[in-house]
Amino acid sequence: MTLMLSRKHSFDAVFDSQKVFRLILEAMANPARVVNIKEYADNLYGSHPEFLALAMTLLDNEVGFNTCENHSLSEEIASLTLAKRERVEAADFVFVCDPNPQNIKSVIENVKCGTLSDPHKSATVIIRNDDRSAHRLTLSGPGIAGYATINATQTMKDAILLRDAQSYEYPQGIDLLFISSKGAFLAIPRLTRMEVE
Repeated sequence: MTLMLSRKHSFDAVFDSQKVFRLILEAMANPARVVNIKEYADNLYGSHPEFLALAMTLLDNEVGFNTCENHSLSEEIASLTLAKRERVEAADFVFVCDPNPQNIKSVIENVKCGTLSDPHKSATVIIRNDDRSAHRLTLSGPGIAGYATINATQTMKDAILLRDAQSYEYPQGIDLLFISSKGAFLAIPRLTRMEVE
C-alpha cells in the first residue's frame, strides 16, 4: 500500500459521489457544457485526484478499468473502488493520463464499442485535457439544439476525429470524457458529431 493510501481522504463515497454523478449527467446531457468537479476532487489525495473522483463515482467491483500503464493510478483506483484491472480491449473505463497522440490512437482503436444487440457494453474513455484551446469545433447531436460551438484543445480534436474515423454502426460507439487537472469536465457522448471550423 502506498503512502498516499495511508492518508485519509475526505471524499464522501455517498454524498460527494452523488454530486459528481449529477455533474457527469449534466455534461453528458449537454455536450457543449463544461462543468467542474474540483470542489470534490480536492477531497482526494494522489497525483490525479480528478481521475479518482470520477473513478469513485463511476466504478465498483462489477466493472473493469485500465490506466494505460499508469501503475500508481491503477493502484489508487483498485484500492478505492475494488474495480478489476483489465486489458484496454476489455475495460469498461479507460483513464488516459498521458494524452499523447499515440496513446489516444491506441486506446480508441482498441477499446470495446459494444455490439448491435448490446450497445451498452462499450467503453468510456476519460482523457486528461490540460492543453490550451486552439480550435473551434461545432457539435451536433442529442442534447444540442441545432449546433453548438466550443473552444477545444488539440487533444479533444484528435480524440473525436479518431473516434469518428472508427465508423461505428449505430448504436455502437464509445463515450469520451475530458478532464483537466483543475477539474474542468466536458463530455462528448457517442452520438455527438463534430465539424471543424
